[in-house]
Amino acid sequence: MNKKVFYIVAGIATVVLVFYTYLGGFTAADTSLATSQTMYVAGQSFEGAVEDKALGQAFQRVSQVLQEKKLEGHPGNIYYNDPDRSGDSLRAFIGIIIPDSTVKLPEGYTLRTVPGGRKVVRAEATANIALLPKKLYGAVFDYAKEEKLKLEEFYVEWFPEDDKGVLEVPVKE
Repeated sequence: MNKKVFYIVAGIATVVLVFYTYLGGFTAADTSLATSQTMYVAGQSFEGAVEDKALGQAFQRVSQVLQEKKLEGHPGNIYYNDPDRSGDSLRAFIGIIIPDSTVKLPEGYTLRTVPGGRKVVRAEATANIALLPKKLYGAVFDYAKEEKLKLEEFYVEWFPEDDKGVLEVPVKE
């Protein structure tokens, strides 16, 4: 009986590991010091708990706007704090990185400009969207710690392709 249980557990573990590998769980993020480029983000503000239904609705709206081709671009967000350090309270701007600031915005959307020319820690990774945030943020924080860099609480993330993510965090000067 013990051998049977062992083989079942080993089989399940193998399937889980193969699935995790397929999702990109073992790929490392490329992290470096870079200079940011100016970006335009069309979207909506959010302030509240990470579990708030309104946050999910903001992400769904981004998907809808892109599917209906109301804007050309890719999903991108600005976070003004780290919810892990601020008791699950999030201040964010959820939206779409657009190439031009003169486009007509969908109803309820505003435009924010992320200034360029700043020294940032930049991480890029390829993995499933469910794994990307943890992978990107972990890589940025690890890099900053290794290089003894202080980071601002200003995070810009975007997803230029399916299963690809980029995160930039300015270095305190």
